[in-house]
Amino acid sequence: MDQIALVTGAAQGLGFAIAERLHAAGFKVAVTDHRLDLARQAAERIDAGGERVLPLRLDVTRKPDFEAALAATLERWGRLQVLVNNAAMTKATPVMDISPEEFDAVLGTNLRGTLFGCQVMGAHMARAGYGRLINMGSLAGQNGGTATGAHYACSKGAIITLTKIFARELGPFGVTANAVSPGPMDLPSVRALVPPEKLEQIIQGIPVRRLGDARFVADLVVRLASEEAGFVNGATWDVNGGLFMR
Repeated sequence: MDQIALVTGAAQGLGFAIAERLHAAGFKVAVTDHRLDLARQAAERIDAGGERVLPLRLDVTRKPDFEAALAATLERWGRLQVLVNNAAMTKATPVMDISPEEFDAVLGTNLRGTLFGCQVMGAHMARAGYGRLINMGSLAGQNGGTATGAHYACSKGAIITLTKIFARELGPFGVTANAVSPGPMDLPSVRALVPPEKLEQIIQGIPVRRLGDARFVADLVVRLASEEAGFVNGATWDVNGGLFMR
């Protein structure tokens, strides 16, 4: 039986890499973004003219958007077994300069978006008796951040905790919830956020002296999305080059 996955923030960066890898692994993928034109472009890049991708507009700050995306996915394919909560707002504003509006925007996108996704898709999966919730945390949520803002770090730390809550809540219904916590990735978004001289300092502070590979993170998501991953629940998977060790 084909598995159906929905990825938020899938039009670019890590989200696109995840959607692409899921598709390559045989999943049908709903590719979502807050801009439908970008979702369509990403879907075309993954599977030009194919029947195994579905571009959708999804603003993760709005719970009704998740409900609409679920309905559209079910109308197209009849099932949804995997949700990857990837969409995020990344800011590097110094902690003393964060405005109330910016704080709310970052938490609203990152944390509230993850909550809504797990609520809406998790409830559907629980009714079906099977599902995989995969939330994107971050090294920043574990060590307070090295190049990102305090609001981003707080949101990612809270996502890791929220993952444990849903793992306990939905585990009895065949639905697992896990988090993946990447460190600095070799992505255009990271290079745009961090000045070159600061990025080089960060790289020199990583024990393996390199940035992470988004494709490996995507492959890890694929494994957690598999049927064989049913005994993996409530875990946070670190991919950070040794910057944070348990």
